[in-house]
Amino acid sequence: MEEEKKESFFSYIIMFVLAIALALLIRTFVFSSNAVSGVSMNPSFKDGDRLISLVFPLYYRDPDYGDVVIIDSPIEENKEYIKRILGKPGDSIKIHDGNVYRNDEKLTENYIEDGLETGIYNLDSWTLDKDEYFVMGDNRLPGKSADSRAFGPITRKSIRGIVRFRYWPLSQFGIIGGTDD
Repeated sequence: MEEEKKESFFSYIIMFVLAIALALLIRTFVFSSNAVSGVSMNPSFKDGDRLISLVFPLYYRDPDYGDVVIIDSPIEENKEYIKRILGKPGDSIKIHDGNVYRNDEKLTENYIEDGLETGIYNLDSWTLDKDEYFVMGDNRLPGKSADSRAFGPITRKSIRGIVRFRYWPLSQFGIIGGTDD
């Protein structure tokens, strides 16, 4: 009887360890759950929204224009940001008269509030290297989004996932796709 209790105890321990390992593998290679914190992606995403970001597409394709991505913060250790891809490797990005231009073409950004102009922080133009991406928040009010205007382009390896699903709030439940012209 005592031997059966030991075997049962060790079985539970093994199942617990395997469950943790499986959860870590899924989070690392398949998808992760993310919470929006702050206002940098308003009006598209609000503080407290809960999202699912897919990791596995990054193993076979690069992020595309308009994709909403989870990135490692380039300015805060152990923190992730949610931003939108506006520029890819080789692109030139310019902000002029409150508008964003990619390769000298004005972007139609239907995800920002009507009438808002995009401000500049330090620079007004960037040319992206072969491994660089330009990301911005959808909230263009002054000082509301720490993004590539403030910290410069990000590298491909800092992109952790592509947001594809919102599960909270329930009124906004559904699939998220890239939105760019």
